[in-house]
Amino acid sequence: MTMDIATLAQLLRETEEHHGHYEKTHAEHHWWDWYAPYLSARQNGSSPEEAVVAADRYMEQVLHVPPR
Repeated sequence: MTMDIATLAQLLRETEEHHGHYEKTHAEHHWWDWYAPYLSARQNGSSPEEAVVAADRYMEQVLHVPPR
């Protein structure tokens, strides 16, 4: 999917907003590991809430990042 720069910038801003909560409640991790599944879910039609669930699940099940 090709995306114009303004749309990509908006999606990155949205992703950062949702990642902020995760970052405060979970162990240290690389931000890009959470951003990738979130962005992928959003680009595939998921709502922001569904994308958060997808990113959180990836971090828990694949990377084993525990809550604080």
